[in-house]
Amino acid sequence: MKTGLYFGSFNPVHVGHLIIANYMAYNTELEQVWMILSPQNPLKPSAALLNEYDRLHLLQLAVEKENRLRASNVEFSLPRPSYTIDTLTYLVEKHPEHEFAVILGSDSLENLAQWKNYKELLKRYPVYVYKRPGHEVAPYPEGKITVCEAPLLDISASYIRRMIREGKSVRYLLPDAVFEYITDNHYYRK
Repeated sequence: MKTGLYFGSFNPVHVGHLIIANYMAYNTELEQVWMILSPQNPLKPSAALLNEYDRLHLLQLAVEKENRLRASNVEFSLPRPSYTIDTLTYLVEKHPEHEFAVILGSDSLENLAQWKNYKELLKRYPVYVYKRPGHEVAPYPEGKITVCEAPLLDISASYIRRMIREGKSVRYLLPDAVFEYITDNHYYRK
């Protein structure tokens, strides 16, 4: 089964993430998209992160009714910080029935040379890139890169966190179940 891996802190998961995951699951060769929750991204500070198990629960709430999307905590049991190539190596060993690919934005593609063993990643795995405004897709001759025109929303998790801290509504930026859980548990208020 062709399975796309969409990595992120998902702090919190929002409709922009889900639009991209859904687009990849239904408009590419991918049959499933696993949303891999990264407990600690090596290129981002971890101070503003909600507890990883709380973020995982929100991610599970967001995808629970969609058969082609799956929340994954695979990186919880791997050494930290998480590196994509290490996660892929682990998943290939555990799930040989899947053909894994990586999903990322053109902004992340610009930083790919900073990733651990990025040339090996490009050689071994297809990459599906969704375009982000202001970030061109650079060619990587050593990789199989598919550029996708996924619909995008100009929102971010940091924007949502700021709105919550300011006491403003984020109702339509989050899936209903995620919005309700964040509200009921007073997440991101501080």
